[in-house]
Amino acid sequence: MSERFSRTPRPPRRYPWLRPTAAREADSGPPSSPGSRRPGPPRGEPLPAGSEGAPGGAEERSVVDAAVYRGGRRIGTPDSLAATYRRLREQPGAIAWIGLYRPSEAELLSLAEEFDLHKLAIEDAMEAHQRPKLERYGETLFVVLRAARYLDAPEEVDFGELHVFVGPDFVITVRHGAAPDLSAVRTRMESTPELLALGAEAVLYAILDAVVDGYAPVVAGVQNDIDEIETEVFRGDPAASRRIYELSREMVEFQRATRPLVGMLRGLMAGFDKYGTDEELQRYLRDVADHVTHTSERVDVFRSALTDILAVNATLVTQQQNAEMRALAEAGFEQNEEVKKISAWAAILFAPTLVGTIYGMNFTHMPELHWVLGYPFALLLMAGVCVSLYVIFKRRDWL
Repeated sequence: MSERFSRTPRPPRRYPWLRPTAAREADSGPPSSPGSRRPGPPRGEPLPAGSEGAPGGAEERSVVDAAVYRGGRRIGTPDSLAATYRRLREQPGAIAWIGLYRPSEAELLSLAEEFDLHKLAIEDAMEAHQRPKLERYGETLFVVLRAARYLDAPEEVDFGELHVFVGPDFVITVRHGAAPDLSAVRTRMESTPELLALGAEAVLYAILDAVVDGYAPVVAGVQNDIDEIETEVFRGDPAASRRIYELSREMVEFQRATRPLVGMLRGLMAGFDKYGTDEELQRYLRDVADHVTHTSERVDVFRSALTDILAVNATLVTQQQNAEMRALAEAGFEQNEEVKKISAWAAILFAPTLVGTIYGMNFTHMPELHWVLGYPFALLLMAGVCVSLYVIFKRRDWL
């Protein structure tokens, strides 16, 4: 892809599988009602100061920046896609870099007809939630990337999606989220014209590098979260389980974003000789591949660590529950012992009470009332019963 191509007009290309909707949009023009307008680019990526005119239509709101470069330097900042096409045709050996944010179907079809983009790639670019991948359609590369950024306030990872078309003389970026900040990538490339002069593949390298570098703060934030979670787990915080689960889900998404990049960059490096990639650019891409591999390995470690922490947390929770159940059982046992003692003494005291109650009824005909030994006999009877009950309860460990 690094060979220099002279730009020649391409024949118009039609896409009948999407034409009815595109035709309706083209015929109806840009929406006029405020409620039907598409959202503009996110804050932090305004239209360039050198753009001609103010944003008025749907295209101007979707085109974050469009520029034509030659020899690594910007030679034009067209204010529309049509103007970009014209300027690129007028400048042999130049490349166009078009940045779009959630473009309309009509705009993507316009780009497809101008740059001969494959219909499958256009269909993917119209829909977000694509897996990271790299596809080659003739001289054009189609790359899907998942950027990530760490949000400090909610302590969570936010993912964005980026689609990149790379051809001999053009680079088209289609963003479906706030990340990554491509204005910083463009600024970096324009400040290093010797790198930008290497062509469209150099722009792809810069985008890949920015996406991969954006993973570093995420890795640091997640590492800090894992350290905090470990402290919460051993402190017995009941909210730790929910936090572990939420972070584990984010790591699954992070793994889906980073792991395919390893194979994608290997595929790019495998085509260095075939497509004549500049030697200096090869070194840059190998550096990005090393960073991706390192990040992917860290994410794998994070997932394993979270799995271990979840298991430890479950064990600690089980131990705590067992300790609570044991404490309840011990309390119940002690309570039963006290109940047995009270019951035993109540039974012992009940015997003399029963005898005394019988002889206290004061009936006239009671043989023992006029018996000389009646009183000592009653006392001995009460004492004998009490001692017998005491011995029985003592043998049964009730006392």
